[in-house]
Amino acid sequence: MQIAILALGSQGDVQPYVALGRGLQEAGHSLRLITHENYAGFVTSHGLEFWPARGDAQAAVNAPELRALVEKGNFIALTRHTAKLAAEAALQWGEDSLAACDGVELLLAGIGGLNVAIALAEKRGIPLLQAYVLPFTPTSAFPGVLFPPTIARLGGFANRISHHLVRQVMWQGFRAADGRMRREVLGLPPAPFAGPYRAQSLRGTPVLYGFSPSVIPKPADWGVDVHVTGYWTLDPTPDWMPPPALVDFLASGPPPVYVGFGSMGNRNPEETAALVLRAIKQTGQRAVLLSGWGGLAAGEVAESVFLVDSVPHAWLFPRMAAVVHHGGAGTTGAGLTAGVPSIVIPFFGDQPFWGKRVAELGVGPAPIPRQQLSVERLAQAIQQAVSDQPMRQAAARLGEKIRAEDGVAAALALVGQMEKSGRSRLGSVQNELERRHL
Repeated sequence: MQIAILALGSQGDVQPYVALGRGLQEAGHSLRLITHENYAGFVTSHGLEFWPARGDAQAAVNAPELRALVEKGNFIALTRHTAKLAAEAALQWGEDSLAACDGVELLLAGIGGLNVAIALAEKRGIPLLQAYVLPFTPTSAFPGVLFPPTIARLGGFANRISHHLVRQVMWQGFRAADGRMRREVLGLPPAPFAGPYRAQSLRGTPVLYGFSPSVIPKPADWGVDVHVTGYWTLDPTPDWMPPPALVDFLASGPPPVYVGFGSMGNRNPEETAALVLRAIKQTGQRAVLLSGWGGLAAGEVAESVFLVDSVPHAWLFPRMAAVVHHGGAGTTGAGLTAGVPSIVIPFFGDQPFWGKRVAELGVGPAPIPRQQLSVERLAQAIQQAVSDQPMRQAAARLGEKIRAEDGVAAALALVGQMEKSGRSRLGSVQNELERRHL
């Protein structure tokens, strides 16, 4: 089957879909991955066919205005800004993705690129498989990922409503851009005001979730077509080798603590680096610090600290005593899979949700919001993570459960079932979409 995956966002957002794409290709499907131009090398290094969607996600994240908004953590203001960026890019995304979907039988997308994918599926007359790495299906079991956990005190109805509100926040910020793309590029009518979530292209296909059921069990009110498969973990390429200096550093002493904030920008990277280094020094721990997108860079560091630009989490995290990160869905999954305690420093969006979940599972201290981060609070959290034996044992047990799962294989099995026994159902979806176009 010819499958296209549309994945937009940071590298952490795109990486699970590269893992899924590799699995689909190894299972015999023809696979092309549509994502930002700056990920060409990343995608092709894993043997996947790359189709560019114009734009550089790294440059966008590093822009001063966006860095300032991320640091403040105001999601509404951030949504307005990203909506403006999307309005400028949507026409290009539509044009590029439309060409990439030529001959495609099945389109797959998560939250990054979902609305573009729904429009493309409608235009091309193909089904769309939803594949998410964070909860997006409404449920009464817990609040939506953008809402404070205190909403749960209001009961299941409030939880369910919060999920619908999350969908609306994401949709309304993109609605104007979506309407223009539909009209000027795809020749389609606008999507409903409340969003395209009931689109014909979404009917008759399962919904996949790429996180562990040991981390978020499937809620009882999610239907039989919703599947929690396990994490879509991307292993390093066969030719990847760790930097020799890093290997030597790890061998020279006890396991260090990892600190990195991924693509989360910071207007004062030197200040952040100084804070982190002071906290590390206060605990007496060795550390591996991520430089790069998050801006962690310090000129002269102690011999007990090693700076890295980029190392696969799947290789690095199991060698750590604990991991300190921003709480992105992918990084959180990597930390939990490694079986070591996680300290989450959420900036915005779904990151507080994952930080709370880590604490609820007993595999890390309470999250520290970025705006409240201090030397003392970080040092205390690190000390707890490296010395609290029940917490360390809980993290190790959870890691064992997650590593026993194979999220990519579970997802492939569902796609295989669709291909084997559901082609008539997919065909009926395609026929209905084509009929609406005539």
